[in-house]
Amino acid sequence: MKAEIGIIGGSGLYTMPGFAAQEEAVIETPFGPPSDNFVVGTLAGRPVAFLARHGRGHRISPSELNYRANIYGMKSLGVERIISLSAVGSLKEEHRPLDFVIPDQFFDRTRGRISTFFGEGLVAHISFADPICAELAAVVEQACAAAGVTARRGGTYLCMEGPAFSTKAESNVYRSWGMDVIGMTNLQEAKLAREAEICYVTVAMVTDYDCWHPAHDAVTVNDIVANLMKNAEHACQVVAEAVARMPAARGCKCGSALSHAILTDRRMVPESTRRKLGILIDKYFV
Repeated sequence: MKAEIGIIGGSGLYTMPGFAAQEEAVIETPFGPPSDNFVVGTLAGRPVAFLARHGRGHRISPSELNYRANIYGMKSLGVERIISLSAVGSLKEEHRPLDFVIPDQFFDRTRGRISTFFGEGLVAHISFADPICAELAAVVEQACAAAGVTARRGGTYLCMEGPAFSTKAESNVYRSWGMDVIGMTNLQEAKLAREAEICYVTVAMVTDYDCWHPAHDAVTVNDIVANLMKNAEHACQVVAEAVARMPAARGCKCGSALSHAILTDRRMVPESTRRKLGILIDKYFV
C-alpha cells in the first residue's frame, strides 16, 4: 500500500467527496505507534494517505503526539508531499476567523519535544531557514483561490506548548514580535518532514482571535465549534483542489535535504542506527 501525497488533519477529511478505494494501513515504526491508522485511497486520481493528527475522536494532546512516528509512517508509505491542516488563533486583525493562512516561517515556544530523527551515533543538521516548501505552498494558494477560500500566503506560525491557551500578556508579546497565528502542533512536523526529505506545507485555519483581541471574551464555545466545522468543510475543498493541481514531479530541493546534512563518519554509525533510519538515509550510505 503506497501513497504519494500525505494529508495530516482531522478525521472529517476521510469522508470527503471523491476520496475513493479507501483502506486502512497499520504502520509500525521504530519510534512507536503513529496517532492512528493511515487511511489510504485515491483522490483526483492520485494515491493519498490521511492521518488524524490527534487520533480519531481527538484523543491525543499536542504535547503527547508521536511526531516522529507520524512522519516516519508517511515516509514508509512513499509520501513525498505533506499538506498539514491545523486550527489556529489569529494574532493579527487582518487574519479573520474562517480565513486560511499559509505561513512560511515558524517560531518555537515548545519545551522538550523531540523534533529530530537523528542521534544515537548519527549527527545531521538540516537547513531550516525556509521551513516550508515554496512549490507546495504555491499549489495550496492556488487551491484556496479555486475553492473560494480567503487565504493569505506568508507569515509566521508561533508553535506554543499548550494544552492551555496563552495568557493575555503572552499573546500581546507574540503580537509585538510580529507573529501571525498561534497553534500547538506544526513546527515539529515541519522539522521532521524536512529530515525525511518530504515537502511540507501548513494550512493554518483561523477559528478565532487569540485572547489579545477586545472581542475575545464574547466568543463562545459554540462560535468556535461552528468555525471549526466550517473550516473543515473548506479544508476538504482545498485539499481536493490541491491534489488535482499537484505537479507530477517535484522541482524543489526538499528531496535532497540530507545531501549535505550528515556529519558523522559513515564508518562510525552504529549498525542499529543504520537499520532504524534506513528509509531516510540508505541512499547516502551507498
